Amino acid sequence: MKGHKVKTKTGIVIKDLMDKTVTVASEKRKQHPVFGKFIRQRIVYKVHDEKNEGKTGDEVEIMETRPWSKTKRWRLVRILKKSTEHSYDNDANQVNGRG
Repeated sequence: MKGHKVKTKTGIVIKDLMDKTVTVASEKRKQHPVFGKFIRQRIVYKVHDEKNEGKTGDEVEIMETRPWSKTKRWRLVRILKKSTEHSYDNDANQVNGRG
């Protein structure tokens, strides 16, 4: 597949309870076509994490890949920013809309 552009996204890990899998929330803002108000849209991805490196609150980069399972289509590329113990709850809640 020459010329196939690899899709990458960034997001925050909101769950790390499964083995070799983390749940990442990515948020995008788009403008309403009629009213012009900006709407936040949150998308949740199941991401393959081979070394179990991702922890709740970490900011990560993910990449689209072949299907690993029924719902897993992304893999962890790298951790952009590690969370500190006291602030990861706030980051996860902020993505969840609770903060």
